[in-house]
Amino acid sequence: MKDQTKNIMIVGVGGQGTLLTSRILGGIMLDAGFDVKLSEVHGMAQRGGSVVTFVRYGKKVAEPIVEEGQADVLIAFERLEALRYAHFLKKDGVLIVNDQRIDPMPVVTGAARYPENILEDLKKTYTVYSIDAMEEAKKLGNPKVFNVIVLGMAAKRMDFAKEDWIRVVRQKVPQKLVEINEKAFLTGYGAD
Repeated sequence: MKDQTKNIMIVGVGGQGTLLTSRILGGIMLDAGFDVKLSEVHGMAQRGGSVVTFVRYGKKVAEPIVEEGQADVLIAFERLEALRYAHFLKKDGVLIVNDQRIDPMPVVTGAARYPENILEDLKKTYTVYSIDAMEEAKKLGNPKVFNVIVLGMAAKRMDFAKEDWIRVVRQKVPQKLVEINEKAFLTGYGAD
């Protein structure tokens, strides 16, 4: 693995925690001794538009952008975003999806329809793991930690030990939110 660059994409809607997620990913990779490059691409993040974050790590990473067909892992915080960016996955890549629907502005205004059966259609082509992370976060008492639940599910399919993930989560979240974020991570990590 040390010689090969790995590519991760995080996609979602503005305000869903892609930045924190990328910081946790970057933290675990730096701790493991990898060169890490992060890049965020904002659509209309403040208005519920797409947000894409690229995380690349390896022995030496030249640039932060992940090309189409090159992502090893795609973490999607919303179903339509998963569909929108699935073509970035490698053939043997893994798609981790928060099974949540957030209507984009064209759907809200009636100019477009939200696609049906997104997860079922994605599973025909890709290896997909999904979780209703918002529902799980509500059970934990804090809907804002749904992104760490999704990250936990993705972490189980990556090359780092659970204890290392938990250590980095503790370092990257505000001190008063460490306990709830650790529970959120473990919820996602334990889900199948």
